[in-house]
Amino acid sequence: MRNKKMEQISTIYNEAVQLIKSAILQNQLDAAKAVNQQMLALYYGVGKYVSENTRHGTWGTGAIETISKQLRRELPGLRGFGASNIKNMRQFYETWSPCLNRQPVAGDLQQTENESSLPIKELLSVNRQPMAGDIDWHDFFSISFTHHCEILSKTKTVSERAYYIHQAATLHWDKYTLRDYLKADLYHHQAKMPNNFAKTLPSTSHALKAISMFKDEYLLDFINVEEIGERDPQDIDERIMENSIVAHVKNFILTFGKDFIFMGNQVHIDKFGHDHYVDLLFFNRELQCLVVVELKRGAFKPAYLGQLAAYIRILNDDERKPYENPTIGIVLCRDADKTYVEYLLQDYNQPMGVATYRVMPEQLRKVLPPEEEIKKLLSGEEI
Repeated sequence: MRNKKMEQISTIYNEAVQLIKSAILQNQLDAAKAVNQQMLALYYGVGKYVSENTRHGTWGTGAIETISKQLRRELPGLRGFGASNIKNMRQFYETWSPCLNRQPVAGDLQQTENESSLPIKELLSVNRQPMAGDIDWHDFFSISFTHHCEILSKTKTVSERAYYIHQAATLHWDKYTLRDYLKADLYHHQAKMPNNFAKTLPSTSHALKAISMFKDEYLLDFINVEEIGERDPQDIDERIMENSIVAHVKNFILTFGKDFIFMGNQVHIDKFGHDHYVDLLFFNRELQCLVVVELKRGAFKPAYLGQLAAYIRILNDDERKPYENPTIGIVLCRDADKTYVEYLLQDYNQPMGVATYRVMPEQLRKVLPPEEEIKKLLSGEEI
């Protein structure tokens, strides 16, 4: 009886510890984010002050170096205010100030009365200009100044910067990972298909290959809606689609991309007595990995990712060769909200993407000339 009571008390104490621990960790995270936000605001304010005095003011050559040295003499142990970093603050301000539109704040009045005050709250009171509409400001304040400097040094447009800021914030890239993807020019190599390859694949180069390998939408024009007796493409059954793809697998591979080898359809995999059947299984020679394609006739549903993750896990454990890269999974469905898909993919550690498909409408198929005639027209031959 006493032992049982002690166990109950121990359980209660353990729950209390976990609850408090969770609160502490969350508080530490919130505090770190708040500190980072304040530091970015400080650097932006210093950058503005330095910009106005070096670009349009009376400061001469060498002013930044002189000010940096004196700051470090008067504040021993001060870090982050070397001459090169102060110049980075100036670039930070000059790059982002055209994108920001802010309302007047109390600090403005203070600065008018006291010219020695720096506009350190300016960055915290901004509204977005249309040109900065792609920027997620939560992401902006989530990454360090070092990350911002890396991005500013390697990008030219707001869209590029917004992309790398979002990826670094949501995927928790350290500065070395960010440098790798900036060097590889991930922004210009990305496909539009929502995916988590940058987070889940073993190397930058492999992730880039995978990203460029898949499209966000595929035209399955070899699926003849009339032949399979369906009038509305939305009513096409998944198995009918699958059979049509298998019957035209050469065309599908040409649509999907190069280096795909068809391994089979309805491939049976078993784990702990539970049977699973993979719709379409390929091997990609360039990526050196298995590729699972799950066909869905309707719009995307979150459950599809869980199903796909299970297939990938089993294939990696039981079918993947030691020299092969991790299996990649693709959900191919009729429609998908890309933003929603990207949001959900963040919690998965298996490499996956979601693409959509279109089939050729029956009416269009009827009015088009035969395929051979189209080829002759394109080549300039007489029909």
